[in-house]
Amino acid sequence: MPTPHHDTCRAPARIEGRATWQVGRAQARAAGLLSSGFEAHGDGLRGYHYRLLAALEEWGPASQADLGRRTGIDRSDVTAALNELESRDLVARSVDPAHRRRNIVTITPAGIERLLALDEVVDGVQEAFLAPLTAAQRRQFLALLSRINDAQAPRINDAQC
Repeated sequence: MPTPHHDTCRAPARIEGRATWQVGRAQARAAGLLSSGFEAHGDGLRGYHYRLLAALEEWGPASQADLGRRTGIDRSDVTAALNELESRDLVARSVDPAHRRRNIVTITPAGIERLLALDEVVDGVQEAFLAPLTAAQRRQFLALLSRINDAQAPRINDAQC
């Protein structure tokens, strides 16, 4: 008896029409594009490094614990990522004079320079991800995603990202 042909790139129809399925597929594609973009950049930095550098540039010096909370990155992962960034002179850590057991992290001029280069990588990924949409559709898509995320999830500092 012949085996029916199955399209391995599709989900069953009852799943394909579900928003959660489509968002999951889009997230997987976005994550793959980001991973490839950072890998092609060739310096070994990843999305979580970018997130930490962006947070420090925007919000200023912060403790490691605050960075973890505000960016949604686990404390142990923050420490490892900051070790990598510090070894490349992209951030500097100093002891908080008010709390000797706490480190304050600051982005360095080299860190700002690297962040700007990574912005270009992320901009290219955004372009590739949103390529099927017109400019108006892109604005609408982002507005709708923001509306869903703002209504259903805590801000990034409380979310598992």
